[in-house]
Amino acid sequence: MYRTRNKIRLLFFTLLLAVSASPVLGQMTDDQVVRYVRDGMSMGKGEQELGRELVERGVTPSQLQRLRNRYAGSQAGTGNPGSSAAGTRSRLREPASPADTTGTGIANRDSMRSGSAPGRRIFGHNVFSGRNLTFEPNGNMATPENYKLGPGDEVIIDIWGANEDNIREQITPEGNIMVAQLGPVYLNGLTIREANERIRGIFARKYAGVSGEEPVSEVRVTLGQLRTIQVDVMGEVATPGTYRLTSFATVFHALYRAGGITDIGSLRNIRVVRVGRELVSLDVYAYLFEGKLTDDVRLEEGDVILVPAYGALVNVAGNVKRPMSYETKPGETLDRLIGYAGGFTGDAYRDEVLVLRETGRERRVRSVRPEGYGTFALMDGDSVRIGSALERFSNRVEVRGAVCRPGMYELGEGIKTLRDLVRRADGVTEDAFLTRVQLFREQEDLTPMVEAIDLGGVLAGRVGDVELRRNDVLVVSSIHELQDRGGFTIGGEVARPGEYPYAEHTTVEDLIVQAGGLLDGASTVKVDVSRRLKSPRSTVPTTEIGQVYTFSLKDGFVVDGEAGFELAPFDIVEVRRSPGYQTQRQVTLAGEVAFPGGYTLVRKNERLSDLINRSGGITKDAYVRGGRLIRRMNDEELAVREATLRTARQNRGADSVAEDKLQLSEYYTVGIELDKALAEPGSDYDVVLREGDRLVVPEYVSTVKVNGDVMYPNAVVYLKDKKLKYYISQAGGYGSRAKRNRAYIVYMNGTVARVKGKAKIEPGCEIIVPSKRERKGLSLGEILGLTSSAASIGTMAASIAAMTK
Repeated sequence: MYRTRNKIRLLFFTLLLAVSASPVLGQMTDDQVVRYVRDGMSMGKGEQELGRELVERGVTPSQLQRLRNRYAGSQAGTGNPGSSAAGTRSRLREPASPADTTGTGIANRDSMRSGSAPGRRIFGHNVFSGRNLTFEPNGNMATPENYKLGPGDEVIIDIWGANEDNIREQITPEGNIMVAQLGPVYLNGLTIREANERIRGIFARKYAGVSGEEPVSEVRVTLGQLRTIQVDVMGEVATPGTYRLTSFATVFHALYRAGGITDIGSLRNIRVVRVGRELVSLDVYAYLFEGKLTDDVRLEEGDVILVPAYGALVNVAGNVKRPMSYETKPGETLDRLIGYAGGFTGDAYRDEVLVLRETGRERRVRSVRPEGYGTFALMDGDSVRIGSALERFSNRVEVRGAVCRPGMYELGEGIKTLRDLVRRADGVTEDAFLTRVQLFREQEDLTPMVEAIDLGGVLAGRVGDVELRRNDVLVVSSIHELQDRGGFTIGGEVARPGEYPYAEHTTVEDLIVQAGGLLDGASTVKVDVSRRLKSPRSTVPTTEIGQVYTFSLKDGFVVDGEAGFELAPFDIVEVRRSPGYQTQRQVTLAGEVAFPGGYTLVRKNERLSDLINRSGGITKDAYVRGGRLIRRMNDEELAVREATLRTARQNRGADSVAEDKLQLSEYYTVGIELDKALAEPGSDYDVVLREGDRLVVPEYVSTVKVNGDVMYPNAVVYLKDKKLKYYISQAGGYGSRAKRNRAYIVYMNGTVARVKGKAKIEPGCEIIVPSKRERKGLSLGEILGLTSSAASIGTMAASIAAMTK
C-alpha cells in the first residue's frame, strides 16, 4: 500500500508535466481524477497513456498540481505506510464534516474549508457536495422539441414509406451536416422541430413522395450522440473554473461538478449569464423547501454561472425543529425564518422571540411578540433565540395513596375542593386511614408546607371542605402502611423456601402449602417456629431474645403442639432434615478389575479395599502399584482454593504464591499405595472413599518417561535396578540449563519423590528435570545508568563526610 501511494504521487508529478502544454479546460472533479488514476494503474496503464486520457477529459495543470500537493501533504501527515486506501481517498478529497448536520440528509464535504466559520452550520450548503444527489441529467430521455442543435450533436434522419433511408451525421463546427446528393445542410441553432421542417423541405427535392397533401414517405429527425458544452462556474464554489458538460446539463449539475457552494456563497441569488445578459436568478431554497425546479434551466455553450457571496445570514437557535444558520433575502420576515427552521417544537415558548442584532457599533436586543412575526424584517448577522416553556404546571392537583384512581387531575370547573378531588378519584379504598391525611401545598414563596386534614369528616360533612390550589398533593395513607406487618419466612426442606406476605390466621400447615410442600428428606417430627419478642411498654432489658415453638407433622397437619397455632408477623419456620435420610453417593472404579463401573457407597468410611472386593477383585494383568485415585473438590476445598487465589492476586510480591502454580482444576490426584491398602485392609494406606471419587487400576506399563530440560525428551524402556543416570542418558543427557539436583519422579499412583534418597524408578513413572531461570545480561544503557547512580551515591557520601568534619 505504501509503494502504491508513492507511485501515485510520482505519477501525479509526471502527469502534471504531460498536461501542462494542453489548453483543454477542467471537467473532472478531484475525486474522479484520483479514482481514474488508481483504476488505470491497476489495469497496467502507463503515465503517457493516463496523461493523454486525462487531457481528453479536461483535466487542467492547476487541478493536477493541487492534487499532487494534497497527496504529498497526506503522506507527510500520516507517517503510517500501512494506512488504509479508504483513508487515503478521504484525505484526497476536501476535508469532510463528521456527519450531516444541515438537515438535508447529505454529508457536507466543505463545511471546514478555509475561510468558513468554524462550527457554523448553514442550511443547504451541502446539497451540491453529496455523493448521492448529483443532479446528473438523464441521457436516455426523449429529446425535447425546444432543444437547440449545435456542433458535436449527432443527427439521425429516418426515411420510411415509399422511400427508405437512414442517415447519421454529426454537426460540424461550421454548423452543417453533409447529405449525399444534397450537400451541406445548416442546422446550428435550430430546435429539433425546426430542424425537422428544414430537412423535410430539403429532402422533398430528392424524394418526390416526401411533400404534398398526402405524402407517401415520412421523414423524422432525432438526436443521437449528445455534444458537450463548455460553461464557466465562477464565484463562491469549491472549484471555480471551466467545465465540459453534456448538453442536457442544468445549473444544479454544474454546481455539483464544481464541488458545491462555499460557506460564504449564496444559495438565494445564483445568476446564469448567457450572451452577456442575465438569463435567470436561481433560488435553491425554492427547490429545498418547495421542490421547484423551474429556474434550473438547461445550460448552453458559453453560459456563465455566477455564485456571489450571501446577502444576509441569520442564525436561529433554541426550541425549533432545525436550529442552524439560514440565508435570507431582503424583506424576509421572522415568520418565514421560523418556517425554514421547521417551526416551533412542542415545548417552545411562542409568545416572544428574542433577536440579537449587530448594529455596527454594539449589539442590540429586540423582543418580538407573535403579532410581529410576519412584519419583523431580518438583517445580516441577526441571531434568533427561541426559548422553552416553563417546567411547571399551571392547573395541576394530585392525589396519592389509598384512593381508587390515584394520579394527576386538572384544577378547574370540575375540581375545586378536596371533596371534588376524592370524588373524581372514585373515592377512597376500604383500607384508607381517613382520620389524618396530609395535604402538601406551596406557599407564595414556593416553600413547601403540609396540612393535616380529617378527610373522613370532610367526606361526611362534619368538617368544612378545603379549597384546592395549584400543585396541591393529597396523600391518603393505608392502615397497613401505618402498621409494621412483616411477612413470614420459611426455610429448610420445603420446595420453595423464602419470604411470604403476612395474612391473618395463617397456620404452619398453610405456610408449608404455600412453600410447595415438604421435600423427600424433610423431618416430620421436628418443625421449629421462631418468634421475635415484642414488649412496647417494657422499661428494662431482658436476657431472653426469642421464642421457639416445636411441632410434629402427620400427613401435612400438626399433631404435636398447640392446637390452632397461628403465625405472627416476622415468624420464621424451619423444617428440619431427617437424620435418617441419605442420598446415594456414587464412586467409579475403572481399569483392571472384574466388574468396573459405578458403585454406590453402602456405609460411611468405606475404603479402597472394600470397593475392590465388591468389584470381584483385580485381574491378573493389573499393575496394582500404579493404582491412582482421582478426587473432586467439595465445597470446603473450593472455598479454601478461592481464598488462596485471592491472596495470590493481592500479594504479587516475591514471597507470594504464584497463581499459575496453583491447582485450578476441580479435580486432583490423591497419592495412594493400592498394593499396601489391599495387603493391610483398614490401615492408613487403605484410604476412605468420598462421593465422586474415581479409582483407576491400570495395566502394567513397561516404559519410563523422561521430560523437562533434557536433550531429547522421550519414553525409555524400564529396566530393573537401573539408576537415574541411565534414563537421562537415554534422553540424550541434561540440557544446558538443567537443574540436575532438582530432578523428581511422578509415579503412576500420583505420588511424587525427589530422585535423591531412597526414591527409586518404577514402571510407568515420569522423570522430570526442571530448568534454571534464564538470566538476561545488562544492556549498555543499563550499565551506564548503574555507573551514573554509583557516582551520584559516591558524591553524596563525600558531601556528608565533609559536613560532619
